[in-house]
Amino acid sequence: MKARIVKIGNSRGIRIPKPLMEQTGLGEEVEIVVDENRLVIAPLDAIRSGWADAFKRMSERGDDGLLDADKLPPTRWEGEEWEW
Repeated sequence: MKARIVKIGNSRGIRIPKPLMEQTGLGEEVEIVVDENRLVIAPLDAIRSGWADAFKRMSERGDDGLLDADKLPPTRWEGEEWEW
């Protein structure tokens, strides 16, 4: 597919047809990188994408405890205000 580069102020732009946007999963923000002499436009990964699943797996494995829990004294809040 051919596209025309248009002037936008001091920059340039390309209109990306809707079917291409849908096929590639591009949203409002993208990552643009140069790969040799090509521009590569890719969907921007959501910040902290996959963290919820990673934390769930950690919990299932029992790998989500504090590493220094035995070395920390309880805080005033934990001793006086916290209730189970």
